[in-house]
Amino acid sequence: MAQDRIGIFDSIPSRGEVRLGIAIVGLLLLVSMALLPFRHQPIGEVTAFLPSIYSVIFVGELIIGTMLFAQANIFRSRALTALASGFVFNAFLLIPYLLTFPGIFSASGLLGAGINSAAWMMACRRLAFPISVILYVLLRRRETGEVASQAAQAPVLTALVIAIVMAVTVAIIAVIGEPYLPPLFQNRTEGAASNLLAFNLVNLALALLAAGALLFRARPTLLETWLLVSLALWLVQSVLNLPLQARFTLGWYSLQLTILSAHLCVLVALIMDSNRLYARLAISTARERRERDGRLLTLDAVASAISHEVGQPLTAVTLNAAASLNWLTQKPPRIDRAMNALQDTKDAGQRAFEVIQSVREAFRKGSGTLTEISVNRLVLDTAGLFERELATEKISLEVTLDDASPVIVAHRVQIQRVIINLLTNAIESVRASSKRMKSVVVRTSADGSDAVLISISDNGEGISAEKLPHIFEPFFTTKSKGTGLGLSLSRTIIEEHAGQMWASSDLEHCTFYVRLPRCGRTVGRA
Repeated sequence: MAQDRIGIFDSIPSRGEVRLGIAIVGLLLLVSMALLPFRHQPIGEVTAFLPSIYSVIFVGELIIGTMLFAQANIFRSRALTALASGFVFNAFLLIPYLLTFPGIFSASGLLGAGINSAAWMMACRRLAFPISVILYVLLRRRETGEVASQAAQAPVLTALVIAIVMAVTVAIIAVIGEPYLPPLFQNRTEGAASNLLAFNLVNLALALLAAGALLFRARPTLLETWLLVSLALWLVQSVLNLPLQARFTLGWYSLQLTILSAHLCVLVALIMDSNRLYARLAISTARERRERDGRLLTLDAVASAISHEVGQPLTAVTLNAAASLNWLTQKPPRIDRAMNALQDTKDAGQRAFEVIQSVREAFRKGSGTLTEISVNRLVLDTAGLFERELATEKISLEVTLDDASPVIVAHRVQIQRVIINLLTNAIESVRASSKRMKSVVVRTSADGSDAVLISISDNGEGISAEKLPHIFEPFFTTKSKGTGLGLSLSRTIIEEHAGQMWASSDLEHCTFYVRLPRCGRTVGRA
């Protein structure tokens, strides 16, 4: 599966979502079994019941179809297109179904319908859902999971038109061809038992086939999990429908409510995943903003360092070159002085080269305001910035603060920048880990009477013994997309505050330590 696809099409359901689906199916099954002995109990006709129920279902199916068509267009998926078409077909077939249902708008139904017109439309609706799921599974297996730009365009608009045309065609056949179709009802309320039984067995077989096709997929996605829930409810409907022989009984009303529940499950799943996508987008935006700020800070430090450190030797190069030219143009030329000036030019050029080779030592930001900082408060404020990201990634954060930690004097923004960098590295490390329990631990403690120690530990992938001595070197990185400047800059900031920064790592944990004295100050270069 392509890594850049994110959504209900690819998301793997959590255990909580799986348990919720099982609980919904179990609850409705228990209710259905409890009502089964009373299924033939007549309740009486409630005229507004069907329009109310199916108006909700109509809107829900249109929303589901629209959301699935949108994802089908994004992922260029024919499988999602087929599934969305099934929901749109069912939604548009509801309009003639309600118009032709006897007793809602007229005694025999509108559009010149017969007794069985609405029944056959409902029969086609019930068959359409498992058929569309089967088509989804077959087409899904053929899709290779290529990125959207390389996949074939899904015929979304064509499928939408076909679904609507098929709904209209089925309605016309059910109305005009009603005298030639096998009767499902003898009159407005009483069913034709043998024909209803045969149809319900066919529908049950299709639902079982669709459910089996989904169950035998190697790793069901979030969408497929909720389709399974909906199909399970569809099976409950079929079981309820098998012994039914009349409308407006307790079993018939229960059947309609079960149909509503089956569609709401898929709708709620899509809405939940949309909210999750918005949350991921917000977190991703915040993460990119932090990374951008970090890059800008690094670039600013590099530019300032190069301007300051390289400027002096380059000035010396210019002056010595001018002096050597002056000595050589004199009459007679002063060769010895010109040689000395050229030697000074060479030395200045070497100093500039050494500065460029050790850019880390140029990361000095001595400007800014020193203020008193409560490290405990700073750690809490900084950890709060990651709250949503940690919750979404299901990473636990443990913060242990020592009330005895002294207040320090430092640049608040710079120290917070260091903590953000270390927390970001820890989160990325545990996110890449395959461990089930993912955690990050932040601790503060007093280091003697005049310093505070901050430790940030994670149980991610760790750092190998070969790489550990080099992690603070500029442009050295253990990440595929890292710049290799974050830890180097962070250590420089800490050292400017007369502190120390180091790391340790084993097979289980990786820990970074920051020691800051009570009164740190930036140290300017001579």
